[in-house]
Amino acid sequence: MSLQSSLTQAINQRADFLAQSEVNQTDCFRLFHGTVEGENGLNIDRYGNAWLIQTFHQTLTEEQLEQITDLLTALTPLPVIYNDRAKRNSRIENNLQTEHHEFACSEQVIQENGIKFTSKLRHEGQDPLLFLDMRIGREYVRANSQDKTVLNLFSYTCGIGTAAAMGGATRAVNVDFSSFALAAGKKNAELNHVSEVCEFIQSDAFPALRQLAGLKVGGRRGQKLPKYPKLAATQFDLVFLDPPRFAKSPFGTVDLINDYQGLFKPAMLATKDGGTIVCCNNVAKVDREAWLNSLVRCVEKQGRQVSAIEWLHCHEDFPSFDDNHPLKIVALNID
Repeated sequence: MSLQSSLTQAINQRADFLAQSEVNQTDCFRLFHGTVEGENGLNIDRYGNAWLIQTFHQTLTEEQLEQITDLLTALTPLPVIYNDRAKRNSRIENNLQTEHHEFACSEQVIQENGIKFTSKLRHEGQDPLLFLDMRIGREYVRANSQDKTVLNLFSYTCGIGTAAAMGGATRAVNVDFSSFALAAGKKNAELNHVSEVCEFIQSDAFPALRQLAGLKVGGRRGQKLPKYPKLAATQFDLVFLDPPRFAKSPFGTVDLINDYQGLFKPAMLATKDGGTIVCCNNVAKVDREAWLNSLVRCVEKQGRQVSAIEWLHCHEDFPSFDDNHPLKIVALNID
């Protein structure tokens, strides 16, 4: 099937979704998920007042880019930004025309279910400040935060914390190591007038989590520990844990394949009895049921139990080959 045919088919299959998105005040979504829909490494997203094309394996030809642009502008006439990330470390390599470059580097406001988020299609990082496949997580948190305290770990730009505040949380604590990401999170809180509910802690997740869980802060063998914010032991009604696949720091190693429990245990201990912990794992080769069983065992080893389990599934703009999406999200009620 040609690229033009694949994209046309994807648009047609999303007809109901696109109509519902407009009703739901959502102008950020995935229009084409190339890995599943016929062009591996090609993603096309709507981010507010622009279409964003990204390539991760092979650069588009001028003819392909023109074909895609024609289809997108026929659907909704918006600027089309192309970020070619097919080369080293997924960094954006291509230049844009002046007016498109200025637009891509400027702050925009996008909406998801009426919640406003700041977005930049090009900036010092790589992604446009909101992960669209996490929409279901933000929806869950918003629907389950009324009068609750919420801890958002590896918060990035604090979309989960903002959703919690919009859902009536009394306190939403966002923890991330990046000052750039937290600055965007503060703007998100300001856009939605929930700054008084949201807190922002710039910290490595390990010392923050261990302190909140009432555990001693340690580090990797032979590593001198840098300074970190001092936090009091605190439990939350809802904890959201969304770590990267792999990362090292003096305080520990994040490894979603071999040691998810190293993060999950303190996060679970920072969850109140009767509370909920939402866990995310974005590694495709991790088996869903085996991962869940390891989480349940970890809870039971601490003398607690899982009283309810709810899987959260990505929306239809992120299809998968077998309804087993690489991003796995599960909400566990802990007693």
